[in-house]
Amino acid sequence: MKTVLTIAGSDCSGGAGIQADLKTITVHGLYGESVITALTAQNTMGVSDVMPVPPIFLEKQLESVFSDIVPDAVKVGMICNAEQIEVILSCFQKYRPKHIVIDTVMVSTSGRNLMEPEAIATYREKLLPYGEIYTPNIPETELLTGQKIKTKEERLIAAKLLSEQYPGAVLIKGGHDEKQADDLLYKKKQAVWFPQEHIENGNTHGTGCTLSSAIACGLARGLGIEESVKNAKAYITGAIGDGMNLGKGNGPLNHMYVISKIINGTN
Repeated sequence: MKTVLTIAGSDCSGGAGIQADLKTITVHGLYGESVITALTAQNTMGVSDVMPVPPIFLEKQLESVFSDIVPDAVKVGMICNAEQIEVILSCFQKYRPKHIVIDTVMVSTSGRNLMEPEAIATYREKLLPYGEIYTPNIPETELLTGQKIKTKEERLIAAKLLSEQYPGAVLIKGGHDEKQADDLLYKKKQAVWFPQEHIENGNTHGTGCTLSSAIACGLARGLGIEESVKNAKAYITGAIGDGMNLGKGNGPLNHMYVISKIINGTN
């Protein structure tokens, strides 16, 4: 049994954060573990409040996991502040996890800051270099590079710039592109595009969490980065395309769509 640890915030509505990650890991047939960085009060209409976990308790959670059921891969999502970053770094330096996927969650879809602005420099300088792959969307890529991105050519330039700063692969997600939801994987000076037409579904809450945890599942199973991304892209496309509609706002994906098809006899 391969294991994946998600280090992220909790979404009480179940669409994003550790809840989305654990659903994804389970559907992929792996054993999921979670270390919670924050409690959030949120639903499909936005985030109303965030309560960060104290650094000392974050450290105790991490130690509990790594000293017992050691994860084959780690996905890092929402982190609130510089103190939490330092705790996570200390853990990585001590236990040296083989695979680390970093989902660069800094601002929620509704526009709320999920990371203290003064922590972003620490995040960029200290944590991102540990990522085997990190997965910014277009707005997050703009924040990391300081460049506006409107075209695929500008996305490629940004990917090259990030690759000069960090040793890991970068996957720039294309969901915010108004024309195509193409993702760009850039590693070792090679660019690979994963083309995908936009799916007519406004319910995309938790897509970034889901994609990054699916990539972590592939790496935990021993797949390479490109194959892990390819499989994760196919999974999230199916979860969006299922067309589940819950809540009054930007609803969640159907992480369980594969199981639903089996139960309903449509697969």
